[in-house]
Amino acid sequence: MSFTAVRVVIGRGLIAFGVLTLLFIPYVLWGTGIVAAQHQAALRQQFDAARQRAGATTPPTTPPAPTGPPQVAPATPGPAVGSAVGQLSIPSIGLTTVVVEGTGEPQLQMGPGHYPGTPLPGQAGNAAIAGHRTTYLHPFYDLGSLKPGDAITVVTLQGTFTYRVTGSQVVTPNDVTPVAPTPTPQLTLTTCTPLYSASHRLVVHAALAASVLAHPASAGAPPTPATTVPPARSHPATAPSSASGLAGGSGSWLPALLWGLVLVAVATALWALARHRSRRARLTIYGAGAVIGLVVLFFFYGAVTPLLPASF
Repeated sequence: MSFTAVRVVIGRGLIAFGVLTLLFIPYVLWGTGIVAAQHQAALRQQFDAARQRAGATTPPTTPPAPTGPPQVAPATPGPAVGSAVGQLSIPSIGLTTVVVEGTGEPQLQMGPGHYPGTPLPGQAGNAAIAGHRTTYLHPFYDLGSLKPGDAITVVTLQGTFTYRVTGSQVVTPNDVTPVAPTPTPQLTLTTCTPLYSASHRLVVHAALAASVLAHPASAGAPPTPATTVPPARSHPATAPSSASGLAGGSGSWLPALLWGLVLVAVATALWALARHRSRRARLTIYGAGAVIGLVVLFFFYGAVTPLLPASF
């Protein structure tokens, strides 16, 4: 191969790489929302069905007014990873979303994820939830605009729990102290910061202000006061390990490599088919191949996106 031919190949390769990079940006910002929206619809159906089986009533449309120390729900084992935990609503930023159990990348693609090992929302202690800020419907995009006093309501199978924001902080990704156990019931939300970066984590803290238990007398005992330390859980309530940090780890390279090979194979096949054809025939081949290429490209980007930081 001549030097000129090598330059042409390298030049076309760089152009292709640039185009793929430019197309990846809108996929990350908007295309991932298609995936998240499908998961959210499935999670909402799952949660609604669970509430019907539990005989739960429709949650109030406005936060319940405090009538004394808020009651906390009894400690229970956490749901299976990937299952719906409850519905999270933050009126001040227009957010209503279903929370899933787990903070690995597969779970955060579905919606905000509850940190396994921390109490469930509404229970005593520090319930922690992580969420994406710029991808997968970016549920926590406006988390930085929350102010002290803003309401955060979580509906679970155990009831409706309203928290009030008490403050926020910025920490490094491997600092797990913000989601460590606490003696009083609170909610902690975490996401990447600054916007379009994963260099740090934004942490929002909120304290339980009011609650409506779904089955307040089910245990046949007086309600548990908010300051009572819960009984031992079926698994210890501990902060996530420092190895995973806030919001867990990223995905695997293998799917990205496989879909990348498929993409290269499709591009090579189209080039081979159109190489010695007339201009009109080449346009027909490239037009038909573009449909296949876009489908493969969508799956390729879907495999590459999990390699980004887990709450980006």
